[in-house]
Amino acid sequence: MASHITDELCAWIGREVSYTAPEALGAASIRYFALALGDANPLYQDEAFAAQTRHGGVIAPPTLVCETNQIYQSPPDENGYIGHCWPLPVADTRFIRGGNEYEFHQPVRAEDRITATWRILDIFERETRQGGALIFVVSEARFTNQRAELLAINRETNIYRP
Repeated sequence: MASHITDELCAWIGREVSYTAPEALGAASIRYFALALGDANPLYQDEAFAAQTRHGGVIAPPTLVCETNQIYQSPPDENGYIGHCWPLPVADTRFIRGGNEYEFHQPVRAEDRITATWRILDIFERETRQGGALIFVVSEARFTNQRAELLAINRETNIYRP
């Protein structure tokens, strides 16, 4: 079976793009994200409580930094999505999310102005038991604050099925 991995597609390995939020994350974003998760942890909304903890103030739920699209400053795509995606040359494929691995390095705070730097780490192909091929794209997003301190890393695997 012929490979779906072309030289054009391989040329994407190592590409990188960065986005910096135009403003600080904000306490309201933290509170709304916690509410959406159904997480009533007072660390995420009660300044008086949070001030008495080792964090010294309100922090965001850990995954907020990886899930917010506040950093992205473009209009929605044709599906209404506002966020980063790679415009890979993989025509006639179905996109499937393959999973995420997170590393959290320090809490995110309302005053943080986040920069996300995405990089494609690898692109490879695997045969399925049914005889078809799947294209795997592994990328990494590194999230930093306004002081260039590492907040989190999100390694993401996406799958394209021809």
